[in-house]
Amino acid sequence: MEQQASEYSPEAADHAAYPRNLGRLPHWNGRARITGSCGDTMEFRLQAREGRVYRCAFTTDGCGLSLASGSMATTLALGRTLEEALAIRQEDILAALGGLPAEAEHCALLAANTLQAACRDCLQRSASGGGAGEPGVTAERREGESENDYAERRKLEGRLGRIRHKVLVLSGKGGVGKSTVAVNLAVALQREGRRVGLLDVDVHGPSVPTMLGLEGEQIFSEGEAFLPVEHGGLKVMSVGFLLRRREDPVIWRGPMKMGVIRQFLQDVEWGDLDYLIVDAPPGTGDEPLSVCQLVGEADGAIVVTTPQEVALSAVRKCISFCRKLELRVLGVVENMSGFLCPHCGNRTDILLSDGGRRMAEEMRVPFLGRIPLEQGVAISGDSGKAVGEAAVSQETTRAFAAILAKILDEEPAAAMADQAEQ
Repeated sequence: MEQQASEYSPEAADHAAYPRNLGRLPHWNGRARITGSCGDTMEFRLQAREGRVYRCAFTTDGCGLSLASGSMATTLALGRTLEEALAIRQEDILAALGGLPAEAEHCALLAANTLQAACRDCLQRSASGGGAGEPGVTAERREGESENDYAERRKLEGRLGRIRHKVLVLSGKGGVGKSTVAVNLAVALQREGRRVGLLDVDVHGPSVPTMLGLEGEQIFSEGEAFLPVEHGGLKVMSVGFLLRRREDPVIWRGPMKMGVIRQFLQDVEWGDLDYLIVDAPPGTGDEPLSVCQLVGEADGAIVVTTPQEVALSAVRKCISFCRKLELRVLGVVENMSGFLCPHCGNRTDILLSDGGRRMAEEMRVPFLGRIPLEQGVAISGDSGKAVGEAAVSQETTRAFAAILAKILDEEPAAAMADQAEQ
């Protein structure tokens, strides 16, 4: 009879209940599948770039402790060189999990053996020049896929394969400041010396052109590709650039909206980017679903909320939406977190306070920080300036800086992979 989770160490119970990196990577350059003596089968797939494990995922048909072992093995491997990942042993996994019952230690051995085999497979492919599963490369046409669909998929993967990190900014509902977070994150990353693109596919409320002072800009093409609008080194594309006047409504049926989203990902010449920040439509319907599916292997999502329960309820659904799509939640940002008086500087919790942090703890995702509600933030967005260029309080400046620091700290894939660590 399977042991109760309460009898596991806290770390093992956590990884058994909330396994990290569970699922199959569609693109990989190292793979192994092993059936252990216990009868459980485990598969590891990994992506390595410049000799370092960039992504690693696993599947298992075993029990909770098999899930915990695979979860910890991938967490330990991410961000390491292939040689370092190859050196991860059963005892390393057991130590990181705080031990397993003696009768379940074989789960850690199976995880270690499968990880090592996937690393060896990757090293062999690299030495022989093999490229099956490389990001941005599709080796085969899928069963039932038309020639046209296959060509479009290869084109899409080719564009996205040149982007190192893809981060989606989501919200369960509109009006919580999702675009404010997306714009200021993209600008801050660009100022840190990263090559950054900002894609605004909030079809019915494209705010990015206004917030960056780009209203009236037009999209130009070069050959078959669209060229993003440049803003101080930041590459920007928005549905708003397609509108003749900013007050024009977008009255499109579903297929047309999906077509524009695909075109912005497939036909825009983003070039080589360190980050693509995607300002996605709010909610959990067709549009955000299409964005997540088309972007494919994103690093994860930043979820924006305001502190009151009306917003938090919708954000809980958004986090569940991410989990169903196996999209990592990089963290929650609580926007409009306390009003800062422009005259006296006192803080008043108009929309209550700390709801975002409590909800993040409840949903077991990281909490990235709070952004105050202040006049300067609204003025900065309306005037086409990022927070760093506008007259805002030190508290707001520090809040954005702290959120950025957490994102950059997670740039090594090892930290970015563990969505329950804060």
